[in-house]
Amino acid sequence: MVKTASSTVQPPPKPPRTSRSAAFVAAGILLSRIAGFARVRFFSHYFGLQSDAADAFNAAFRIPNFLQNLFGEGALSASFIPVYSALIARGERREADRVAGAVATLLWLIVAVIVLVGVVATPVLISLITNFSGAKRELTIQIVRILFPGAGLLVLSAWCLGVLNSHYKFLLSYTAPVLWNAAMIVTLLLYGGSDLPRLAIILAWGSVLGSALQLAVQVPTVFAVAPHLRVTLDIASEHVRTVVKNFLPALFSRGVVQLSAYIDTFIASFPQLGTGAVTGLTNAQLLYTLPVSLFGMSVSAAELPQMSGALGSSSEGAEIVRRRLDAGLRQIAFFVLPSAIAFLTLGDVIAAGLFQTGNFTRADSLYVWGILAGSSLGLLAATLGRLYSSTYYALRDTRTPLRYALLRVAISTVLGYVFAMHVPGWLNLDPMWGTAGLTLSSGFAGWVELALLRKKLNAQIGRTGLPVSFALKLTSFALASAAAGWLVKVALPESHPLLLALAVLAPYGLVYFGLAAAFRIPEMSRVTSRLKRR
Repeated sequence: MVKTASSTVQPPPKPPRTSRSAAFVAAGILLSRIAGFARVRFFSHYFGLQSDAADAFNAAFRIPNFLQNLFGEGALSASFIPVYSALIARGERREADRVAGAVATLLWLIVAVIVLVGVVATPVLISLITNFSGAKRELTIQIVRILFPGAGLLVLSAWCLGVLNSHYKFLLSYTAPVLWNAAMIVTLLLYGGSDLPRLAIILAWGSVLGSALQLAVQVPTVFAVAPHLRVTLDIASEHVRTVVKNFLPALFSRGVVQLSAYIDTFIASFPQLGTGAVTGLTNAQLLYTLPVSLFGMSVSAAELPQMSGALGSSSEGAEIVRRRLDAGLRQIAFFVLPSAIAFLTLGDVIAAGLFQTGNFTRADSLYVWGILAGSSLGLLAATLGRLYSSTYYALRDTRTPLRYALLRVAISTVLGYVFAMHVPGWLNLDPMWGTAGLTLSSGFAGWVELALLRKKLNAQIGRTGLPVSFALKLTSFALASAAAGWLVKVALPESHPLLLALAVLAPYGLVYFGLAAAFRIPEMSRVTSRLKRR
């Protein structure tokens, strides 16, 4: 071991294979999403779709989540992980831990101020993102004020994720949200007999408790992998200043992405779209963000520290990044394309299987399917775009994703308003279907953003992208799988929605993976090889 004035140089940890890292991330996300679906199913059972309390809770939930998503995993990972991982890759562990401690301190101070201001300014925030009035507006304000401190805890949880990811400890951080979901489920079970407005308020307190549990479970492991970590306000370090410098563009970039979701919520809250539009949009988003998180986030999260480490320790870093990006794009498409086609063709079965219980009806499931179908058209673009953005972050470029995110939001806002408020009337449709226009316009804007991200990056590191022939093969496999699912759906007698979903989706998956294996798709071969080893 060699000591320098400011750091301890140690051999860097050997990075695991990307497929193994992504598998850990995906496993953690899958477990947390399963818990999330269970939470939403319980929520649907008690609140239904078309209730003021459901709309109020789901609208309120977005405001503190904005803080978590803005300061948390997105912006923090983009600015912190490249610097921290590069230090670890060079063996400068003490300096790396010093940077991590300083970033945690700055983050805590900023978030504490924002939480305080947010609680005081909640009525103003509500006016900016909803058109609610009367008792529905007052309930939303109460819920937001309760949720804000919990969101601050989730920001610190995202800092834990950044530290653990940089040490290739992926599973714990992505599994930790299971505790958050579990706390809310237990709250619903204990207090489900309450009237809906009171239940919504109690559930908000359950969410805060879950946030505390999610943070607490990660802290011991963080100190185990970063033993020199100290909470200190150190802004003199060049590395800390680099994190702060890169954080601001990443912060605005994530803010723009979150702004798009808030604009959709604002438009969905217009009275013309009817009660239930906000909740329907929330349920559809829970479904279509699953493959984005499960496959896009898993690959992006696994690649970011490894790309950053390669650039920090290798003279051939750019070529390594290009190869890793192309491999990651194929890996994402292999899972996301069939997900998108399943949402488009079998979304009614999926929505019914997850949500149709208690006060949530068959008509509600069909409504969610319509919103889900709109989002499925841009699902691949959104997921591939996440990996492209992570590549820019590894290159220490947080400004390019910001510029293109701004353009995407502008396009989706203009198209979203037209599609939601005017197109249903032009087509003589029920105004409620304008909510599907919001997701359709976001999908189109996502393809524009992806094209721009790819074009500029290709000029920097060489040609990248998903081969068209590969995408066409996967699409044909997924369409054949959808046909098999439809045959099962038509042939089966009416049964419980959950059983029907399992009966339809099982042959869908078997046909898709069977065709991929028969045509020797490399990504399928890697999956089967890992299964055989286990």
